[in-house]
Amino acid sequence: MKAQRSNFLLRTGNLFRQLVTTLIMVLFSLTLYAQDGNSGITSATTRVKSYFSTGTSLMYAIGAIMGLVGAIKVFKKWNDGEHDTGKIASSWFGSCIFLVVVATVLKSFFGV
Repeated sequence: MKAQRSNFLLRTGNLFRQLVTTLIMVLFSLTLYAQDGNSGITSATTRVKSYFSTGTSLMYAIGAIMGLVGAIKVFKKWNDGEHDTGKIASSWFGSCIFLVVVATVLKSFFGV
């Protein structure tokens, strides 16, 4: 009987602690204020716009490096006399052109 009683008191104490903790959390959340949604979106837009030109320049640089690497690979295959040189050239230079076009189109599409 004594064990059941102490077990009940222990469960009641845990329930009381949980209730007090929940009440404190609710009271603290009432005093917190969130940022205005419009100002948050405006802030995010200006940050993304400031990074966009850097990202575009990075895409141009990656395209240039890929073009150089592709040119070297195509030249090597051409000198070795391999038959799939045209396929390799079109894949490398097509990916470089894709990077440049994507960067330019995104820049003009979003008006940055």
